[in-house]
Amino acid sequence: MKVQVQNLALSLGGNPVLQDISCTIEQGQSVLLMGPSGSGKTSLLNIICGLQSPDNGEVHIGDDLIASASGAVQADAIRRRHLGIVFQTLQLVSALSLRANLLLAQRLQTGSADSDFADAIMSRLGIEHRANSKPFEMSQGEAQRAAIARALVVKPKVVIADEPTSALDDDNTSRVSGLLKEVAEEAGATLLVATHDARLAAHFDRQIALDNGRVVT
Repeated sequence: MKVQVQNLALSLGGNPVLQDISCTIEQGQSVLLMGPSGSGKTSLLNIICGLQSPDNGEVHIGDDLIASASGAVQADAIRRRHLGIVFQTLQLVSALSLRANLLLAQRLQTGSADSDFADAIMSRLGIEHRANSKPFEMSQGEAQRAAIARALVVKPKVVIADEPTSALDDDNTSRVSGLLKEVAEEAGATLLVATHDARLAAHFDRQIALDNGRVVT
């Protein structure tokens, strides 16, 4: 599904965070949003996900308007229908096991649960042995892979991930980035990953560089 960003601008506390950002990510593309900490990557992802309204501009997911300066869009419904999101804060339910987290995500976004697919995703991420563990019982790297599993298990049309490899070693970084790309390709999904981790570059079709709130070439 195509993601189209048009003339986005955002200021916080009078300070510009994003300045006239425009880009198009075609259906099925895998794109790396690169930039140092503080460059505006997370703010841009939040707007693309409909979690924050820009001061100017808009974002379309396919034919749906998910973010605009007016804020008057059905962002929750669009996220449920189309998006799988990996947040920096992981967003796992602490009282539930990993498998229960994945099945809950499926039910909330698709209306049904597919335990076989959930098990397959856990296995491909190397965390199947943690299926019955709760998030606080996992290492930081395991919990990060669990959050990625939660995003992928709903078979989204667009996968958006914010620093998904920040807690991973080289081997798991390669595994996770490869799996994100593979699952997206299998589903025909668009993939957008924000990171400052240069280890990911080889796995993606295209890079967009962001610095001081602007796209740079």
